[in-house]
Amino acid sequence: MDISKRLISLRKQCGYTQNGLAERAGVSQTHLRRVELGQADITVGHLQLLCDAMSISLKDFFEEKSETDEISSAFSNLSPKQQKLLLAFLEDLGNKD
Repeated sequence: MDISKRLISLRKQCGYTQNGLAERAGVSQTHLRRVELGQADITVGHLQLLCDAMSISLKDFFEEKSETDEISSAFSNLSPKQQKLLLAFLEDLGNKD
């Protein structure tokens, strides 16, 4: 796993700038920038501070979901009627080629 790419992705998903996340986590913005650029390593302690600031666990940080997992999760949250409608829509969409 590329920690810097994962950190950037999660930071952006949470809507933080580098400066905003660094300030909220109590870490140096310069260090965060260097970590995101792959120019510096990060300690578990600093990573925990950043995760806490983004309201995620370290487990969540290291658990990357694939697109398939996200689609499957979203689909399972639909009602049976919504699932049938979505499947019909996708089938119709596939037949338009």
